[in-house]
Amino acid sequence: MARVLSRQEAAATAKRLKDEGKALVFANGAFDLLHVGHVRYLESARREGDFLLVAVNSDSSVRALKGEGRPVVPEGERAEIVAALGCVDAVVIFPETSPAGLIEEIRPAVHAKGTDYTRETVPEREAVERHGGRVAIVGDPKDHATTDLVARLRGRA
Repeated sequence: MARVLSRQEAAATAKRLKDEGKALVFANGAFDLLHVGHVRYLESARREGDFLLVAVNSDSSVRALKGEGRPVVPEGERAEIVAALGCVDAVVIFPETSPAGLIEEIRPAVHAKGTDYTRETVPEREAVERHGGRVAIVGDPKDHATTDLVARLRGRA
């Protein structure tokens, strides 16, 4: 199983990989209720390089992005579940609503985003490209959403 790293450990890992000439792939998300879309996104992201680091939004950042009542699953458990996936090499929890600051620290070779984005609409694209990285759009069509699943479970859909 992959390890859940501190922010400092993630940055040190990224530096070590770069020194070894390996490509670190960075993916991020809330991963509140893991579904097949998440798995396909992360498996596709892993194929973009040598090491997949997944940044999981903290509880406070999920709440700020998704509203009260979210997340359903606490950050430590979400990170542990994502880390258990075979395609994931390491996980880090981040408190911001945007991963741009973490991207500036990690400087990934590849920033993998889901198919609900285009290369031009990725908010963190400039932060990635500023350090010589590239953006990759990965995964299957965005036909799966935790927000929709939560609404169904709560009887709203």
